[in-house]
Amino acid sequence: MSVDWGFMAEIDEAREAYAIGKYRDRVVSGPIFRTLLWLGAPLLLSHLIFVAYHVLDAYWLSLYGEVTVAVPRQVWPVIMLFQALLNALTAACMSIVSQYIGSKDYREASLSASRFFTVAFLIGAAQCILLLSLREYIFTWVISTPPEIFEDMMKYSAVISLDVFFNCISFTYLTLLQSVGDTKRPALINGIAVGINTLLDPFLVLGIGPFPRLGVIGASATDVLGKIISIIGLTYIIRKSYPELKVRFTRDINVEWIRLVLKIGLPVMALGLTNGFAFLAQLRIINLLGIVAATAYSIGFVIMDIVDGALWGLSGANSIMVGQNLGAGNNTRAREISYKTALLLFGLVAVGSALVYPVRVTLVEAFAQDPKIIAEAELFLRTLLPTLPFFGIFMIAMSTGRGSGHTTFPTLIGILRLWAVRVGLGYLLAFTMGMGTLGAWLAISLSNIVGGIIAITWIRYGGWAKAVIKKEH
Repeated sequence: MSVDWGFMAEIDEAREAYAIGKYRDRVVSGPIFRTLLWLGAPLLLSHLIFVAYHVLDAYWLSLYGEVTVAVPRQVWPVIMLFQALLNALTAACMSIVSQYIGSKDYREASLSASRFFTVAFLIGAAQCILLLSLREYIFTWVISTPPEIFEDMMKYSAVISLDVFFNCISFTYLTLLQSVGDTKRPALINGIAVGINTLLDPFLVLGIGPFPRLGVIGASATDVLGKIISIIGLTYIIRKSYPELKVRFTRDINVEWIRLVLKIGLPVMALGLTNGFAFLAQLRIINLLGIVAATAYSIGFVIMDIVDGALWGLSGANSIMVGQNLGAGNNTRAREISYKTALLLFGLVAVGSALVYPVRVTLVEAFAQDPKIIAEAELFLRTLLPTLPFFGIFMIAMSTGRGSGHTTFPTLIGILRLWAVRVGLGYLLAFTMGMGTLGAWLAISLSNIVGGIIAITWIRYGGWAKAVIKKEH
């Protein structure tokens, strides 16, 4: 009895196509809010676990040394600057892969997945080496890290440079799975990784039991461990559940693909670079105001991360839905998704801000005992919390750009709100007009409002609702 190998190959291809496209119909035709929550809930839960880890991380560091809590926030804008290329790459990955899946071209989706993985690996290795080499110059001359925490800053950034490398791989895998529409299992993997980090953190930071007292080194080491666990788990999911997505190193990177990636990614990279430099400039302004301001700034953002946790789940779901719907030709539905998500997120973040506002002093006191630091962090939160809903709208504009591939205008909004308002106006108010920290906090608040108003106008009326991929006819 002879076997029709061609027929068997067609069956295998159909089975793999089902695996990679099994969420597509629900994304492109299901009820908007129900689908948004279905996709966004795992992302939201994963991010809330991540936020909980960083809140606890800040708490353990505050027990190690009250101003040590400022160390992670010092390195954050530097990491943002170094990861501008990764952000550009994953924005293109989300747009291209999700739109190929929406159009049922699974072969091209698989090829693009390998291309993105190859480039992300090389970017991560380069960024790791660069951060290790330049960190002393950056923290000494660029952002003027206060001398009280400089030594800890050097230790922390040395370990975090490894985290930068592993994050490039982890985030690429995560973006690929989100492009397929699989958000639950990646969230579970990341939840497990962060859970292990959270359990180990106090032992390594404070030296509990047989563990050495490592302080900031312990805090950064758990971050690296978490990324390694995530990579192992996400690799398993892709290979086991989506065999059509053969994610591996490849030399098949052609000019047409590079042009499309550059078209989508260059505006995002420009935003990442300008964001990174803007946050470096903003942090320099804060650091020049002293260690009390720097510590209050760090504590304030830890608390605000709790409030805006809903941003990251729903904005990620919005990217997936926008991308797949544009790939399927549902342009009007894609615009409706983005607009309704923006309104929903505005309301959710407003509720979160209203709940935190009355207890802001109590929350600050969990991280600080110095009355000056407590008073400054309270002023920070009192000024910024009411404006967070507008920041939520801006984030939906960014995710809409990622899903649609039309990233230029959101990039321009981001540049305006950071450089013109946060940095330019912040310096003017804080130093030229002598308002000190209040001027810096007011500028950050105004940047949220300005960005949100422009963003909702673009979401509702902008010309982004069309696919960027070429469809097979």
